[in-house]
This record gives sequence, structure tokens and C-alpha cells, in this order.
Amino acid sequence: MMDMRQRIVRELSRIEQEEQVRILYACESGSRAWGFPSQNSDYDVRFIYVRKKEDYLSLFEKRDVIERPISDMLDISGWDLKKALRLYRKSNPPLLEWLQSPIVYKEKPGAIDELRKQSAHSFSQRACMYHYLHMARGNYREYLQGDKVRIKKYFYVLRPILACQWIEEAQTTPPIEFSALVERLVATDTELYRDINGLLARKKAGEELDIEPSRPVINHFIEEKLAYYEALASRIPASTDNHDALLDRWFLATINGNTG
Repeated sequence: MMDMRQRIVRELSRIEQEEQVRILYACESGSRAWGFPSQNSDYDVRFIYVRKKEDYLSLFEKRDVIERPISDMLDISGWDLKKALRLYRKSNPPLLEWLQSPIVYKEKPGAIDELRKQSAHSFSQRACMYHYLHMARGNYREYLQGDKVRIKKYFYVLRPILACQWIEEAQTTPPIEFSALVERLVATDTELYRDINGLLARKKAGEELDIEPSRPVINHFIEEKLAYYEALASRIPASTDNHDALLDRWFLATINGNTG
């Protein structure tokens, strides 16, 4: 991990030089951040960057995404600060996950603190539940139908389903780590808890989970929760909080170099 971490930090510095940007924040966003990587899992690095003030005043807008080709297990891309803030005000779940990633590669002191502080107030239960519900439903229909399934895909359905449950019960942003969701929401269901943790232990041990018989207990749980949250999501009121003025001030302070 240390060698890859050093390589990631070097690559972030190279991007800053080549693109003439400042990276405010960079973190791990995929299965490694969720707590269930495989031996051959990519490093999914995501970052937020800011350009020179003059670039934002130009008549000609620059591209608001920086991407690098995936190579040697490294998948790295980032969003311009303005894009990130526009998505943040819509309670974008991937961005909210980035802000709580347990693996941080770079962070400018003070630059991201305000977003973390305000995320609880800008969090939209409805927007986030629809995001996770769509993710769970799509992965379940594509990968987990039939007597034999791609067993590792259970994690990519269970995690968003449990995120929906967390949103309903806690009414806050779900934790990014899968095990935290399982311990909080599944521990009282002995059989389901055992099945999920059995798969999780195998995956954490480095076992490559491939085609295996489906897990009836887990499938029943997923189908029940999908039906329930499909009905519930539409009844959740849309968020009415407005933090546009605050975000605008934060954006201006950041491009002026006043937030670290």
C-alpha cells in the first residue's frame, strides 16, 4: 500500500503541474474505501481541484473534469471545484462519500472542512435514497438473478440497500464503510448477518469470489428491501434547505486562496 500511496501522491503532483491546478482534496472512493477490496481491485482515486482565478473569469470555460487513463490498477480522476459545489448542493452521494473516505491522499488545511461541516444541513434524504436505490436495483437485476450468480456482486447491492435503510432510520449521510452498515443494521438478524459476514471474511482474506450458488437468505432480504424502498422513496419530501449564498462565498474565498 505504501508504494502505491507514494505513486498516487506523485501522480497528483504531476497533475497539478501539467494542468496548472491546485488539488484541494484527494481520496480513495471505491471498494478499498468501502472496506471490501479484492486482491486485484483498482485504486479508485478521486479529487477536487481549483484553477487559477483568471480561468473562472475567462469567456472560454475550461473542462470541469480531469481524467487519467486507467493503468496498472490506478483509476484517477477529479472534478473542478465549481462542478463539485454544484453537485454538493444537490446532495450528490458519491461526493458526500468522498468527504468521509477513510483513505485520504491529499487535503489542503481548511479547504474541505466547511463542506464537511455543512454536509449534514445540505443532505437530501430523497436524492440520496433514489441514488442508492437505483444502484441496488440495477446491480441486482444484472448480476444476481438465477441459481448461480457472480457472488461478489452481493456487496454492490447490499451496500446501497443498507445505505437506504440508514437514511430511513438515521436520516443522515450513510457511513462509507460497509462493515459499519452491517453492524448497525443487520446484527440482530442472525442468519442474514452470518451469511453476509461469511462472504465479507472471504473477500477480505483475498479470496476471489466468482460464480457460485445464490444465497436465498440474502436474496430474500434484497427483494424485500427493494420493494419497500421503491414505495418509500417517492413519499420522502424534497429538501428545501438553501445554502447557495454560503457556497458562493466559500467558492470565492477558495479561488482567492483564503481557505488553505
